[in-house]
Amino acid sequence: MAKRVMSLIVALGAVIATFVFLPVSTASAAACAPAWSASAVYWGGNSASYNGRNWSAKWWTQNERPGTVDVWADQGSCGSGGETDPGEPDPSGFVVSESQFNQMFPSRNSFYTYNGLKAALSAYPGFANTGSDTVKKREAAAFLANVSHETGGLVHIVEQNTANYPHYCDTSQPYGCPAGQAAYYGRGPIQLSWNFNYKAAGDALGIDLLGNPWQVEQNAAVAWKTGLWYWNTQSGPGTMTPHNAIVNGAGFGETIRSINGSIECNGGNPAQVQSRINKFQAFVQILGTTPGSNLSC
Repeated sequence: MAKRVMSLIVALGAVIATFVFLPVSTASAAACAPAWSASAVYWGGNSASYNGRNWSAKWWTQNERPGTVDVWADQGSCGSGGETDPGEPDPSGFVVSESQFNQMFPSRNSFYTYNGLKAALSAYPGFANTGSDTVKKREAAAFLANVSHETGGLVHIVEQNTANYPHYCDTSQPYGCPAGQAAYYGRGPIQLSWNFNYKAAGDALGIDLLGNPWQVEQNAAVAWKTGLWYWNTQSGPGTMTPHNAIVNGAGFGETIRSINGSIECNGGNPAQVQSRINKFQAFVQILGTTPGSNLSC
């Protein structure tokens, strides 16, 4: 009997040893479902990812953010796992995280993707990447505030007043309007318009926008690049580019002047100016920085 007990103890010890020395596996996070979109319609059982987590719709829903209403069931972390901290910058170095971007534009058109914006950053590496952290965040907030104003919160991809479309062809230009007289209407985050602007932006970006202006409303990265082209290289009716206005301390008001100053500044349309300022102040708060001085024009 003693021998049998001893044998059992030895065998049990071997089993325990096996369990002790086996490596412990860690389950990896699930793959992320397609990103949630405020404009998309989801039916019961449809999945979407938001803030680093997968969510499943319990019933029909639209424009109800996962995590804020009971319609969404939390399915756990996805991708790299864990929810993005709204106060943390994107790991790529961009000062705006995806969760902050979604907070700024809760009802945005699904066309204007965060990944499209990030893909466009390589065209102008100095954007939101010049000066102190305060200046970097302030520039990102200033750009996105003006963009929000121009597009109704990133809702509109193209200019809504179709009656204006034929007006944006300057036939005095030697290259004319090869895509058609009514093809150069406002598109994208800063509503790029006129054949000469499509030509200049396309030349700078290495994209044939004069011949195919529709790319700006069909490709999110191209759309964002045109907005960054204007922001970083054009002074418009102002005296400096919006980029320089922020990094050199001229203030948010000068970005307004460079974008639409001939119509809005110097008392032209104070309500529109204030609308831009209000959005800027909200965005710098989301990014955890300050608006600085000279907010108005």
